[in-house]
Amino acid sequence: MSYADQVFVSMCKDILENGTSTEGELVRPHWEDGSSAYTIKKFGVVNRYDLSKEFPAITLRRTAVKTAAEEMLWIWQRKSNNIHDLDSTIWDEWADEDGSIGKAYGYQLGVKHQYKEGMMDQVDRVLYDLKHNPFSRRILTNLYVHQDLHEMNLYPCAYSMTFNVTQKKGEDRLTLNAVLNQRSQDVLTANNWNVCQYAVLMYMLAQVCDMNAGELVHVIADAHIYDRHVELVKELITREQHPAPKFWLNPEIRDFYRFTKDDIRITDYETGPQILNIPVAV
Repeated sequence: MSYADQVFVSMCKDILENGTSTEGELVRPHWEDGSSAYTIKKFGVVNRYDLSKEFPAITLRRTAVKTAAEEMLWIWQRKSNNIHDLDSTIWDEWADEDGSIGKAYGYQLGVKHQYKEGMMDQVDRVLYDLKHNPFSRRILTNLYVHQDLHEMNLYPCAYSMTFNVTQKKGEDRLTLNAVLNQRSQDVLTANNWNVCQYAVLMYMLAQVCDMNAGELVHVIADAHIYDRHVELVKELITREQHPAPKFWLNPEIRDFYRFTKDDIRITDYETGPQILNIPVAV
């Protein structure tokens, strides 16, 4: 059965059984009808996925991996903060009349700074160091830039990636590992979406740097289930689990900036039914 299913079910049970409620507190999120959106939450959730063993998509319901990857490329490859550069509508709630989400996400990755070989942005610096300084402990990105927060329409949720390269015994190729730091996560709507899109990022980076993809460690400071999602989650985690799908990445692409969502294939993906019309707190 899918290891990602096991992780997801265990996390949700822990939140529901051992989490704390924010009901009655002064909370920022609200529902479409204006009422406060309360949560049951756990602090400091850490989940680990070994990408060398299987692709971490849950099978309890289908995760739209290509759409998730497209959002990741919008941020990491196009370095855009405008929804007009994105095919999906997932960011529409936070865009202004021009389509901008402010100085968030892709904008921050595209800001250039002085580095060894001249002016680079954060993504190019990661690529440079993975190829030239792979054992450095300083290979990371950060989107949570305090001086720009007031110009972001939404503060970054998944805000940092820290990369770490290891040399496994008996293997000639290096292994790329990473920690994804997330300050807050709506578990039902976003958990496996984020896991899959950053897994795809790691496979892409590993391929263009001639490495193997290793562990993705997902650290969530505030992992929460919204009050109007509780019954949906309870039903979801009782569903039948299936084997993890197979993941294919076009092996001919050796330049990160040439990848498209069509260079990804997910096959043998058997899942439970989708959950429709999930209420989203904003």
